[in-house]
Amino acid sequence: MSKRLEAMRANPAGDWTIRDVEAVCREFDVVCTPPRSGSHYKIKHPSQPDMLTVPFRRPIKQTYIRRLVSFIDKVRSS
Repeated sequence: MSKRLEAMRANPAGDWTIRDVEAVCREFDVVCTPPRSGSHYKIKHPSQPDMLTVPFRRPIKQTYIRRLVSFIDKVRSS
């Protein structure tokens, strides 16, 4: 179990950065692609039909962190 993922689950309003998001994605073999243009990272996994986008801006809003935690949970359960 990832300590960072559990910290995000417990405190989605924390001061999370895109580096934290990238680290959690790496832990679960989720692809986190930086933007070519624009400001949103693309998060995807072969087991999931949907793609998640997360803005680069800091701090990342809690809505995006909640969505990321949910996405990782879906990846883990598949």
